[in-house]
Amino acid sequence: MTAAGRKMINSGGHPARAAGSVECAAHRHPQEAAINAATRTIAVVEDEPAIRDNYAAALRRQGYRVSGYGSRAEAMEAFANRLPDLVLIDIGLGAEAEGGFDLCRDLRARSATLPIIFLTARDSELDTVSGLRLGADDYLTKDISLAHLTARVAALFRRLEALSRPAEEETLLQRGALELDMDRFAARWRGQDVGLSLTEFWILHALARHPGHVKNRQQLMDAASVVLDDASITSQIKRIRRKFQAWDPAFDAIGTVYGMGYRWTEDGPGP
Repeated sequence: MTAAGRKMINSGGHPARAAGSVECAAHRHPQEAAINAATRTIAVVEDEPAIRDNYAAALRRQGYRVSGYGSRAEAMEAFANRLPDLVLIDIGLGAEAEGGFDLCRDLRARSATLPIIFLTARDSELDTVSGLRLGADDYLTKDISLAHLTARVAALFRRLEALSRPAEEETLLQRGALELDMDRFAARWRGQDVGLSLTEFWILHALARHPGHVKNRQQLMDAASVVLDDASITSQIKRIRRKFQAWDPAFDAIGTVYGMGYRWTEDGPGP
């Protein structure tokens, strides 16, 4: 692992979303959320013991049961009989430079719904796209605050719980052929699940909520509760477009307003 990879995660940093987009249900129903957290198991697969212990301690403070593993082989052996409820994975695992990618591929083959988050020092667009294409639900870098990390974990669990409930009509945002399910954090285009990460979902939601209104990069970062540079926001938009175009090559509902930002351009009834 590189020196950057050994950097301890910041325990301060940016606060979680104030009004609940990725906020833990504990902020609304403390006792219920505490019970739910106590029944959730999380695996942290990270080859640096100090970093692994730091993540585990932060998650245990939220009430989760956490196990740590230092290699892909160790994790796979532990998962042979029972999968955890969520997995945090570093990409570089000891001698395996891309062991985390291999682990993600193996886990996704076993479960289509297991929440998987990459948490790594590797921040290139190629690595991010590779991780998401392998089926990860989110891709975070190690400069993220612990508060932000635990909020993202809580959001994924909330999404998993929502999948077991029928969606209520008022939780759906419809924009033409687009449907955003706010309980499941799911986006559908012409009835097909697009498969967005949480960051991509909230960026899309910020655009689609007010069709035609231009959102600048800072507004999109605020919507997703992330801190990214301009190039990273551009990359997020490109990834969102590519995911929609995989289902609909003619998709062009996200418009670029040069020098200003982006806007959602499609509205009206779906097909």
